[in-house]
Amino acid sequence: MKRTVEPKVLYFGTPVVLISSRNPDGSTNLGPMSSAWWLGYTAMLGMGTSAQTVKNLAERPDCILNLVDPAMVAALDRIALLTGSEEMSDAKRARGYRYEPDKFAAAGLTRSRGEVVDVDAVEESPINLEGRISAIHDIGGPGSHLCALEMKVERVHVREDLLMSNDRYIDPLRWDPLIMKFTEYFAGGAPAYASSLARGWQMPPLPAH
Repeated sequence: MKRTVEPKVLYFGTPVVLISSRNPDGSTNLGPMSSAWWLGYTAMLGMGTSAQTVKNLAERPDCILNLVDPAMVAALDRIALLTGSEEMSDAKRARGYRYEPDKFAAAGLTRSRGEVVDVDAVEESPINLEGRISAIHDIGGPGSHLCALEMKVERVHVREDLLMSNDRYIDPLRWDPLIMKFTEYFAGGAPAYASSLARGWQMPPLPAH
């Protein structure tokens, strides 16, 4: 039997990504997000329009998608409720967000320069995708404050141990992305870390396993 429901969020399970974008002062902002998918060499990124990442990319399209594995979950969670914008909505404040201009330092992550774009990558990320935003689409209708950013991937960096014998293929058995489901972190199908984002969204705690 199925029930008709109206879930608070529809995060059925997508990989976590840290997006590097360039701030007006030239520094790199690091924005965690978990609404990303790929088709060919195009990535589609879903975000709220108030995010500093979106503001940056609307003006300066260079970006790097830093994919996250389970070993990075603690660093990721340290910046889950940080924002690169000094202005934020009341809703964000209520969820516990605060302003932080240097998210690399806050997360304890290492910068490395992009090769084809003018932003910093996350050295600890097993996979870095460099490229540029080619279009920003409004989604969800008037008042949604949501958008989908279309990115053209121009260069791909992959940690060597994740590659198969032919460098055109990434080994799906070795690449284990950190997944977010309903604001909770998962790896290998099991909870991976206590999520600050879930607490901010006032999600019910996961049952003990």
